[in-house]
Amino acid sequence: TAGRSRRSAPFAPEQGVKENARRRLREFDVGDKFSRLPLPKAAVLLPLMVRGGRLHLLLTVRSMQLRRSPGQVCFPGGKSDASDKDEIDTALREAKEEVGLQPEKVEVICRLVPGIDKMNHLVTPVAGFIEDTFQATPNPDEVSEVFVVPLEYFIKPLKYKALSYKTSSGSLTLMHCFIYDDQEHKKSFKIWGLTAHFAVFLALVIFGERPTFEVDYDLDNLISSSENNFINLYASIYERKKSNL
Repeated sequence: TAGRSRRSAPFAPEQGVKENARRRLREFDVGDKFSRLPLPKAAVLLPLMVRGGRLHLLLTVRSMQLRRSPGQVCFPGGKSDASDKDEIDTALREAKEEVGLQPEKVEVICRLVPGIDKMNHLVTPVAGFIEDTFQATPNPDEVSEVFVVPLEYFIKPLKYKALSYKTSSGSLTLMHCFIYDDQEHKKSFKIWGLTAHFAVFLALVIFGERPTFEVDYDLDNLISSSENNFINLYASIYERKKSNL
């Protein structure tokens, strides 16, 4: 039996890592709670995979040909189509278009608290697992590179700075900015803005640990604190829209 258990050992930790992540993520599933807010909709896929017993996150670099945010790191995703049933549909469709990820190859776990981008889109992050063997085929019109980062980097980074950022409502807030040195590509990637915001939240949810930097959540009440932050952000945008009428 010793031999058999030793042979099967590599599979056990991976299942444990996934199961723990699934359980934590489901506790934070917001479903369609925020879907009816009167803002244009968008969604991103947060593609998790297990490599070497550790969780990793797949990210893309936007093509330099794009009008909006060329060369920036982001998750696969984009604006909702009339044909999309919900945000999950949007995230899966966009991931297929951008990196060739087939929807049936994604184990969707949940929708997390949305964010609002600088174009005032309601952006819903959809967390799901993909196989670690996935080979991306980037659509060059949209994506120039695809890379993976250990999820733990978003709570224990080697290179991090907080950028002070003025929101559209005029209040000051902190924006996370990570520099990740990728050994595989032999280059550094800058991860910031809404992408970093979602990656940090995902890591906080799954690991339940305090990060090595400041975050604007009450870490003892992460669910209510993240929803309250979002509601306050939405309210400030809604107030501004009213005052502009």
